[in-house]
Amino acid sequence: MELFRSLLFVPASRPRFIEKAPTVGADAICIDLEDAVAPNEKANAREVARTVALTMPRNGHQLYIRVNGLDTGLLEADIDAVISAHIDGISLPKAHTPAIVQQVDHYLSLLEATRGLPQGHTKMVLWIESAQAVLGALDVLRSSPRIVGAAFGGEDYTADMGIHRTADAKETFWARTMVAVACRAAGVLPIDQVEPNFTDMEQFRAQATLGKSIGYRAKFCIHPTQVPATNDVFGPAPEEIVWAQRVVAVYDESVTAGLGAVSLDGEMIDRPIYLRAQKMLDWAAQLKTASGGH
Repeated sequence: MELFRSLLFVPASRPRFIEKAPTVGADAICIDLEDAVAPNEKANAREVARTVALTMPRNGHQLYIRVNGLDTGLLEADIDAVISAHIDGISLPKAHTPAIVQQVDHYLSLLEATRGLPQGHTKMVLWIESAQAVLGALDVLRSSPRIVGAAFGGEDYTADMGIHRTADAKETFWARTMVAVACRAAGVLPIDQVEPNFTDMEQFRAQATLGKSIGYRAKFCIHPTQVPATNDVFGPAPEEIVWAQRVVAVYDESVTAGLGAVSLDGEMIDRPIYLRAQKMLDWAAQLKTASGGH
């Protein structure tokens, strides 16, 4: 599973934002050619993304390009412009069906073959953002080995459903949970929905914390101010690591003594809880390695 906590969207049409992006601490930067770019700026944005892929300083972050959807007629030109050894992958919107993903996979395979790239070099992060995609999410997420993660798209989902998205996000909770479950079942990174209000950090933290509680491991950010909070929420908290260390230690002692379960602070610790603690410690160690020990 990819070691992202934060993925920062940067519109390809905003040079000042692009210049600042490598300095804000996001685990991945995603140059956006889709929703954040006006229709009459698509061609110019595509050329900017091509240049950014070659010139952006890399400060330990991965670099993705969010292309336009297959149904727009723009995707083919987008990927032709940006696929190279200099990007890690694409973010694919409107991934409603396995057939859509597989067609894009074929395009990427052809470009990799003609450009001397290893097959499978270009990863995909999908957007599950329609009723059809939510109900078929597991099949969509298993449709290509390139898929490393998927995000739930709350704005497009509510538009597709004909409902209004609210701050407390009750109307997206079921679908949001289903996408997290599908990601876990498919073995790819669950990425939580975008929060459009970037001025209310209390609300942002509350929604990020809720996302983490239902299985998400990362979140897309639309503003640099959201990145530190995202890294904080989706990184293991110090108290969580201490708890996991204590669980592993006491359970290992219990197993050595021939017992199957043990009590810790009034809570029964059995094998499922032990495995959850061990996964948390493994995840924390991997994040520490990926960030150079910081």
